[in-house]
Amino acid sequence: QFVESGGGLVHTGGSLRLSCAVSASTFSINAMGWYRQAPGKQHELVACIDSDGSTNYEDFVKGRFTISRDNAKNTVFLQMNSLKPEDTAVYFCTMVYAAAGTYYPLWDYWGQGTRVTVSP
Repeated sequence: QFVESGGGLVHTGGSLRLSCAVSASTFSINAMGWYRQAPGKQHELVACIDSDGSTNYEDFVKGRFTISRDNAKNTVFLQMNSLKPEDTAVYFCTMVYAAAGTYYPLWDYWGQGTRVTVSP
């Protein structure tokens, strides 16, 4: 189970910190990812963090977003700075696996997500 929180309404250039609490005994050994879904679009990968703490970012968030994890609390975070209107979406976290140079959701399951709205 994934429980996302921390979304909200901010102006362009603002910041938000998203959290995702994960109910899984295997959290610490699994890679985690943040995805987002804008209205009328499919889920798109934003950032991932491996079990060893190494991170990967999609080009459109590099330098602005930071993913991190706290294995003691089974929680993954997404610090979002310099937000843009095009970042507006519902953000989800999930366990992921690496294949063919990218990451994929481990399961076909999404939590309720947390909504981020960036006004111009």
